[in-house]
Amino acid sequence: MTTASWPATLPVAQVRIARPTDKLAEVVAFYRDLLGLEELYRFEGHAGYDGVMLGLPGAGYHLEFTSFVDGSPGEAPTEDNLLVLYFAGEAAMYPVVQRLGEAGLAPVPPENPYWTANGGLTFEDPDGWRVVLMPKPVF
Repeated sequence: MTTASWPATLPVAQVRIARPTDKLAEVVAFYRDLLGLEELYRFEGHAGYDGVMLGLPGAGYHLEFTSFVDGSPGEAPTEDNLLVLYFAGEAAMYPVVQRLGEAGLAPVPPENPYWTANGGLTFEDPDGWRVVLMPKPVF
């Protein structure tokens, strides 16, 4: 079921998924330059933090990656912590897969076989967090 707005019991205006990294430049390059997310905002030196927000403009949700002056371990806790991006067909997904391949990145086997069985390709970002590219939406 698709809804055009958030439920009245949770009137959220925006969603941010944030995580730390010690490889801010490399992580931003992966998500911005290879996956193609747009850089929405960047800040430096905010209480010892630098950060970049990436996402789809006007969509109300985005990713934030931060780095702290004293260290920001960002390694993935498991191979099943995923960001899943659904495309409107294989033709729409192909340019992203091609950019990743040209950058020397190859798909990795997912922990959950569902993704591969349904045409998905799983890639690791510089911290080992996984992104699954799916050729079509589920619902």
